[in-house]
Amino acid sequence: MRCVIARYPFDLTKSEVEQSMTGIKPETVTGVAVTIGRRVYPVMQVGEVITRQNRRDFTVLEMHRALTRLGFTCHDARAIAPAPAPAPAPTSHPAIRADEDAPGW
Repeated sequence: MRCVIARYPFDLTKSEVEQSMTGIKPETVTGVAVTIGRRVYPVMQVGEVITRQNRRDFTVLEMHRALTRLGFTCHDARAIAPAPAPAPAPTSHPAIRADEDAPGW
């Protein structure tokens, strides 16, 4: 399939992209990602590998469009789960409840 990335035409197929990405370690995903095989790559990393251009030469939108047209699944980065809230601090004395008047020491 012909894709235009950074004003240059590329004839890409899904199998060629998969083959190009074999053996490439995925970088940390912070934005838009693409699933290739069982791995999740940043679309800009994939674009750099398959076009052999600098990442500043093309946009995320161009790569997202090209990879989607080739049949890959593009998605946003997975949200990082927030840290669990700390447990509430115990009261100073179990017999004193918060609604009772405590001595003002």
